[in-house]
Amino acid sequence: MEQYDVTVIGAGLAGLYTARLLAESGFHVLLADRKAHVGDAIHTTGIFVRKTLEDFDLPADCLGPAIRDVTLYSPKRRPLTLSSPHEEFRVGRMASLYERMLQKCIRAGVQWLPNVRYEGHTAKNESLVLTLNRNGCAGFVETRYIVGADGANSRVADSLRLSLNHQWIVGVEEVFAGVPLDGPPRLYCFIDPRLAPGYIAWIVHDGEETHLGVGGYANRFDPARALDIFRESVESICDFRKARLLDRRGGRIPVNGILPHIANQRGLLVGDAAGAVSPLTAGGFDGCLRLSRQAAEVTDAFLRTSDAEVLKGYSGDAFRSRLVLRRWMRRMIAHSSHTALLELNCALLRLPILKMAAWQVFFGRRSFPDVNLTPHAPPELSSAN
Repeated sequence: MEQYDVTVIGAGLAGLYTARLLAESGFHVLLADRKAHVGDAIHTTGIFVRKTLEDFDLPADCLGPAIRDVTLYSPKRRPLTLSSPHEEFRVGRMASLYERMLQKCIRAGVQWLPNVRYEGHTAKNESLVLTLNRNGCAGFVETRYIVGADGANSRVADSLRLSLNHQWIVGVEEVFAGVPLDGPPRLYCFIDPRLAPGYIAWIVHDGEETHLGVGGYANRFDPARALDIFRESVESICDFRKARLLDRRGGRIPVNGILPHIANQRGLLVGDAAGAVSPLTAGGFDGCLRLSRQAAEVTDAFLRTSDAEVLKGYSGDAFRSRLVLRRWMRRMIAHSSHTALLELNCALLRLPILKMAAWQVFFGRRSFPDVNLTPHAPPELSSAN
């Protein structure tokens, strides 16, 4: 039976980053994923915010052109335009980015195991024996520690008896090439409870790719039907007549905020599995990278010392206290379905003080809080080029 120091389940952004950091720290790491190829079945738009772009050295050739401008539309399609002097957003070419990150993992010594499904584990002394199913055949590996990076509905969280996500929105989007760009790259956000109850509809157009999507609470709309209606309704904004469909994607987005119990002496959670998504905006990449960096640091310290006290620093409570306002605003948004009231709120955003508040929501650098655990952080994304 193969033996590892750490097994990471899930090869999205969180799993890839955590696995690489731990391998670069000298641990024997297994990275396992249900997908045959790391770039298959992308679920996210892939918007990286300025704070992430400044603090993490992402490969430029895996990012689209910079976006500085946002147009926010009310339910009656009255626009409010916001602009920033900074390069605020870039859309990741996620399949290419994941492949690049996987190659860095492999060069760091990570063992890559695709096309397997995590079924559970049993305890063996100080280790775990994991059951990994491949094409109906069960295989087993032994590991000292497990990292759950397996998404919003995490099997690892369930088997470790850690916290589970309980509040969701669902999103679906289409990605196009060949949509003419009139003006600078732009993010368009549409507040419309008929199309996107509890969230927004969006267009992200950076001049190379155009992402068109809707999101909301699953019990209040039909995402696929809403996307079709939305596409037809924005013909005056974007011309899709000669567009080429590149991808259609969707999935669950947890909006309960960071979960309270995300680590124990058997394993811990990162990314969507840990609820590392802004309850307000549903943006996840900044929180994903910051939490993964700290997860790698905690795991490193715990495996070297066997001191369970180290794990107390990786408590969701340390993060949740910094997200109280965003969690409260999420509850308000969840119950905002009256079109006339939303139209009035959008009109109020044109007042200078409230327009500044809207500017801060889109462009403010306070994305996901850092909680410093130890004085030395592990390497950044740019290491091991």
